[in-house]
Parts: sequence; C-alpha cells; structure tokens
Amino acid sequence: MNRADVEAWIESLRLSWESGDAVRIGALFTDDEYLTNPFAAALVGRDSIVAYWSEEMSTQDRVEVRMGRPLIDGDRVAVEWWAVITGNDGQLTDAGALVLDFSGGRCRRLAEYWMLEEGNVEPGEGWGR
Repeated sequence: MNRADVEAWIESLRLSWESGDAVRIGALFTDDEYLTNPFAAALVGRDSIVAYWSEEMSTQDRVEVRMGRPLIDGDRVAVEWWAVITGNDGQLTDAGALVLDFSGGRCRRLAEYWMLEEGNVEPGEGWGR
C-alpha cells in the first residue's frame, strides 16, 4: 500500500473509534487475524472484531484519538496512537502501537500493544514521529 492509502486507512480507524462505529472498524479488516493480547489467541473474522470493538466502546462515552506518522515497509505498517477516553471509569489515557499487515487495502493481521494511565495525559515530546 502506498502512504496515501495507509494514512486513509488509519484516519478511518481513528474516526470510527471516535464515533463508536464498530461495524465500520470491522470493514477495515479481512477475516484473518486481530491480536489484542500477545498472550491470548487472536480474534478471527470480522464478526469477532466487531464484537470486540462493540464491547470495548460500550464503556466509552467520549474518545479523542491521535495517530502518529506511520512507518511503512511495503504492506507492513507500524503506527502509534494516543487516546483520551472518558467513560464509566472516569478519564483514561490509552497509548499504544499497532503493527499491521495489509492485503488488498484491508488489514489482514493486526497486533496491538498498549498501556493505560488514569486521567488526561499529554504525549511527550517526539511522540508519534
């Protein structure tokens, strides 16, 4: 995928997360692998991805997401995210990174790594580059 296609995909993910649209997120993926935890089995299939996001977003009243500049190597991409989530548990900052493999404009494998911190925390200098 070229840079414009990758950036459009990432922007679609960001907007879908902010708007709480799990179905739109599911449409960004093939029926292959979505790894939310490196110590657990991957989700397989769009229905599983939609169910996962629906559950995750059910406690998120408001989300503001920033995405870093992606690193692109052919169809493999890495990108950081920074999200401030307001929900049932108050306000949390969720910072993480995605490792993505693309096929035909959709993500066929995702691995994500993230950390949570209470409150609204701003990213440090150099974040997202």
